[in-house]
Amino acid sequence: MIEKIRKKLEGREMFAFSIVTVLLLFTAALLLATPKELVRGMAIIVLTRDALVTDYFELAGFGAAFFNAGLVMGLAILLVVRQKIPFTGLTMAVLFINAGFALFGKNPVNILPILLGTWLYAKFHHAGMNRYIYTALFGSCLAPMVTELVYLLPFSFTVNLGIAVLVGIFAGFILPPLSVHTASMHMGYNLFNMGFAGGLFAFVMMCVLQSFGLESNSVFIWSYGRPFWLLASLYLYFTAALLYGLFLDKTSLRGLLVLMRHPGRAVADFVFMNGAPATLVNMGIIGLLSTTYILLIGGDLSGPVVGAILTAFGFAAFGVHGRNYPPILAGVFLSTFINHMKPTTPGIQMGAVSAVGLAPVAGQFGIFAGIIAGMLHAAVVVCTSSLYGGLNLYNNGFSTGLVAIVLVPALESFIKGFQTKKKNKTKVEKDSAASAQK
Repeated sequence: MIEKIRKKLEGREMFAFSIVTVLLLFTAALLLATPKELVRGMAIIVLTRDALVTDYFELAGFGAAFFNAGLVMGLAILLVVRQKIPFTGLTMAVLFINAGFALFGKNPVNILPILLGTWLYAKFHHAGMNRYIYTALFGSCLAPMVTELVYLLPFSFTVNLGIAVLVGIFAGFILPPLSVHTASMHMGYNLFNMGFAGGLFAFVMMCVLQSFGLESNSVFIWSYGRPFWLLASLYLYFTAALLYGLFLDKTSLRGLLVLMRHPGRAVADFVFMNGAPATLVNMGIIGLLSTTYILLIGGDLSGPVVGAILTAFGFAAFGVHGRNYPPILAGVFLSTFINHMKPTTPGIQMGAVSAVGLAPVAGQFGIFAGIIAGMLHAAVVVCTSSLYGGLNLYNNGFSTGLVAIVLVPALESFIKGFQTKKKNKTKVEKDSAASAQK
């Protein structure tokens, strides 16, 4: 019977897990709110400014927030299935980053113009949408810009809405070529490449708005505390992911050890390289690790923090594992002992969990380099959001991109110099030994 289930799931493990996750989100929503409350909550989510940081737990309630996450993740799954794309590690990363950020900033309405813009880009270049579906879904990080323009522009609501939709479409059209260039800048050491590309676009957009005397300001809506039921649910969910991986393959722990040898530098699709079972075990471990970190520091299970945890969970299928993430996490935590921030500062809570984007730095250059990367990220991430008024949801992605661009060349130069010095020393020793023999 068990073998029959395993065979039936073969090749569809990640798809089944994603569908179950959407069903769990909808179930949680219905348990936490009445249908009337869900409708009212969704209306609030769609119609309210949602620039960074807008916590949907606090804004509209837990039920509406989870329902919105289910809708956004469900839409993403539908688009992936429609394009007949296999559920790989990259798929899991894009699905869970969308589910996570649907707890603070994304909704089924404000992401549509960006998806449409990328679709038009594909049509313009006579290419299939399957080639750009990931770009479109990751690119929805600019969704708050669409909502913001509706309220920021000085015209009538109809005109504002039309301009906002057109700007969203333009953003979706620009992001595919822009993201290709930004990927070459950090050389795969920033897993959140679209966050960096989106940040650049949002910064330019912010400058354009300011030139017309318009300015978007960041928002701060945050729910404090750690509801026991939410903490227990996260632990159960991540443990279930881990056990699901073990159920699919009893030897998946061996596969996990192989997986953890990879530095994580993009492109590192663990489903392709190591199989779904080992990847699911790794995802469960990262989910448990990031949740435990928030618990130990006395942090908040707010919408943004839970969203960041789900993002880390998803990227555990695409570059992040238990060897390259802890040094980055430790770096963010240690930085709070030498600067004015605390581990429980909202931005630092999000920054610590979302620092997974720099995991390849620790994987490639070692623990010490990872700690330095985490410390730099903690310093940079609190400054970057103001550059674009919270219009780019992946603020941590923009920060990790900047850190990687600055830090990686320095690390490579240092290591190359050290290796050259060591090589020259060895050569001198050999020449001395040869002279002595003569």
